[in-house]
Amino acid sequence: MQFVVGQQLREPVGTVTHYEIKESKPLAQREDSLGELTGSVDLMRTDKGILVSAVLRCTVAAKCSRCLSDTSYPLTLTFQEEYFPTVDASTGELLSVPADSDAFLIDTHQVLDLAEAVRQYRLMAEPMQPLCKTDCLGLCPRCGRNLNEGPCGCPSQETDARWAALAGLAVDTEQES
Repeated sequence: MQFVVGQQLREPVGTVTHYEIKESKPLAQREDSLGELTGSVDLMRTDKGILVSAVLRCTVAAKCSRCLSDTSYPLTLTFQEEYFPTVDASTGELLSVPADSDAFLIDTHQVLDLAEAVRQYRLMAEPMQPLCKTDCLGLCPRCGRNLNEGPCGCPSQETDARWAALAGLAVDTEQES
């Protein structure tokens, strides 16, 4: 998702350019869990650079954190980031880079690349423990069978004698409810 913004950097402050996005492989090959990316991007000229306002939708492939089955889920990425030029669009002179080392930059060829911003916002939006469904039962801790497909044949776990008193309390509490 690259935009040539050399002409827009010569426009007056406040000039907005709107783009509709539909990309099948928006990020580098190492980010293969993100497929198609759709949405809209507005590029607004500011006094220092270009303000990007994006609303992007995608589907992310992942593994369920409980049963390890393949799953996918939709994400909506909404962000605003200001990109700063490294070269003056009119004169070609090198500009001073902002002191913030995390600032997004427009390269020397006047190309604004959204891939890194999309990657960062995607990582922040992804759930820490994706699930195939909210009531996923996970895997049997003894045999590893996926409990969503049915019970496994493992014998019930024997309780350590030291915990027997607590197990009795749990049974009493369930009967009172």
